[in-house]
Amino acid sequence: MARLDAFLEIGRQQGGSDIHLAVGLPPLIRLDGDLTPIRYRELTAEETDGLVREILDEYQSRRLAESGTVDLAYDATDIGRFRINVVRHMRGVSAICRVVPDKIPTLADLRLPPVLSQFTRLNSGLVLVTGATGTGKSTTLAAMINEINTQRSLNVIALEDPIEFVHVSQKALVVQRELGRHFMTFQEGLRAALRQDPDVILVGELRDPESVTLALEAAETGHLVLGTLHTRGAAQTIDRIVDARSSDNQSQIRHSLADNLRAVVSQELIRAADGRGRRAALEILVMNGAVAQLVREGKTFQIGGQMITGRRLGMQLMDQSLLALVRAGEVDPDEAYLKALEKWEFTPFVTRPELLTMAGGPSEPRAA
Repeated sequence: MARLDAFLEIGRQQGGSDIHLAVGLPPLIRLDGDLTPIRYRELTAEETDGLVREILDEYQSRRLAESGTVDLAYDATDIGRFRINVVRHMRGVSAICRVVPDKIPTLADLRLPPVLSQFTRLNSGLVLVTGATGTGKSTTLAAMINEINTQRSLNVIALEDPIEFVHVSQKALVVQRELGRHFMTFQEGLRAALRQDPDVILVGELRDPESVTLALEAAETGHLVLGTLHTRGAAQTIDRIVDARSSDNQSQIRHSLADNLRAVVSQELIRAADGRGRRAALEILVMNGAVAQLVREGKTFQIGGQMITGRRLGMQLMDQSLLALVRAGEVDPDEAYLKALEKWEFTPFVTRPELLTMAGGPSEPRAA
């Protein structure tokens, strides 16, 4: 049993989402969004390095030495599975250990909008799940793959870094491959996947223009591609993909997105109203003819208006999702206010008046 396992067990038993090991501090547990120290002494650089080294294999140690960071999945015996990021910095080594739930959650378990279930029934196209690190993108994608696995007789190729949730093939055949072990780059993994008779391809992260291009090509040739990007907001995601290209290629990528992008789901996690756990707020863009035309013409700044009028298709802006959760009493209204773009509708729910000043006061409603 690795010494690290003791801290992982404490974090899991207390309901934490992450366990942090950092030089000069006791181990920390993230509980409902806040970091709380474990009753333990401050970790030295040597002790932290030793805790981490015990769980790294030769490949992972080499990657840490070469690049200064490594991601891995770790099964702690009789405790559970964790996704661990190890990083070198000026004081030594730190490790962030994300708890992977024992059971793959369903979309219903996560209380996600029904339109996400519709995305799992698509036969082709690109569906993107976006958001900052730690906003639950991997969990949402795992729930979508789980739904495909239980409902459809398809071949699913999952390219991940690392493999978090382990899917047991049910109706579908689910083949999971890990970056660095089974393929060296996502571009290489995507190219190989296209030769494996796939119906669905999951790309854990579309990190560069080349992998986005390959994902769009796979979607265009009749595959359903699910992927993630570290972007916030649906329109911003499209802009980021287009702006990453040279000016000569931007028109081409806009047309490809208009033809093959099916949906963008952008996530935020907000503290629950009772302080226990967090709830996902989702901005959802569903591609229709009007939105596709705006993408082709480079008028992404107008997409928000289409999302407001497209609620029957399941579309919603982040502020609409946040406000619905606040009105239902499901999330902390103060945190929702701070996350909101247009704050004026949230001001009646704010419980700490000083936040109105801290956030610069409520913004005025936009003119119709």
